[in-house]
Amino acid sequence: MPSVSTDDIVPELDELVHRLERAAEQLRSGEVSTDAAATLVEDAAALASQASEALERAARDDEAGRHPGQDALL
Repeated sequence: MPSVSTDDIVPELDELVHRLERAAEQLRSGEVSTDAAATLVEDAAALASQASEALERAARDDEAGRHPGQDALL
């Protein structure tokens, strides 16, 4: 699996945050039907999961030795 750098992850996270903010605005507006609101909530949960996965990938890569000269303690 290729390593993920901060430069790679930031644009992805920015897009996910933007989409989450749009969903939140729509929900707060009160102008969506109950069914549409349920769909927006499901979509927001999926977006949050994608963001979490992206952050976990970056953290794993960071832990996997992206800091030369630092060894694991155990």
